[in-house]
Amino acid sequence: MTTRTANIIRTTNETSIDLQLNIDGSGVANVDCAVRFLSHMLEQLALNARFDLTLTASGDIDIDDHHVVEDIAISLGRALADALGDKVGSTRYGHVILPMDEVVTTVACDLSGRFSYRFDASFEYAKVGDMSAQMVKHFWGSFAQNAKINLYVKSEFGDNDHHIAEGIFKACGRALRMACELDSRLSQQLPSTKGFL
Repeated sequence: MTTRTANIIRTTNETSIDLQLNIDGSGVANVDCAVRFLSHMLEQLALNARFDLTLTASGDIDIDDHHVVEDIAISLGRALADALGDKVGSTRYGHVILPMDEVVTTVACDLSGRFSYRFDASFEYAKVGDMSAQMVKHFWGSFAQNAKINLYVKSEFGDNDHHIAEGIFKACGRALRMACELDSRLSQQLPSTKGFL
């Protein structure tokens, strides 16, 4: 089997990102990110997706966290698209309902090659740790757009912003794990009657 890995280096006037992804990994994350809360969330994502993720990210957080968070999401999305390649043998669809304390998060995804995104979650405060709460929504939208996937996220019942954010990252990881897994019954087939994803 071909190793499904990718390396993305993204350097702009605002950020510097170096990211390696192995989607057939064991959930090991080595993350050095200027936004510490996002580092914690990416560790949760990697563990639940069983992705191996190595990331070094820095940028203009003296302004705010927007550029660093966005560029990590862009890089991670592109890495997933590159690592998946032609998607032959992949399960394609993933979904999960994940409880975390008082929060229940539902995520569904499709490795369709087309972008669609819906996000239904709200936060009480402007920040979660050192990360702007609004960037949770923006992170996953930027990721889905660059991965070229359909992604649907809904969080219910939560009254703790940390739990809401963490539930979303964990649930996205679980759904992505399911979608990316290889289906032995597909062999060298695509999970599409079009013959292309």
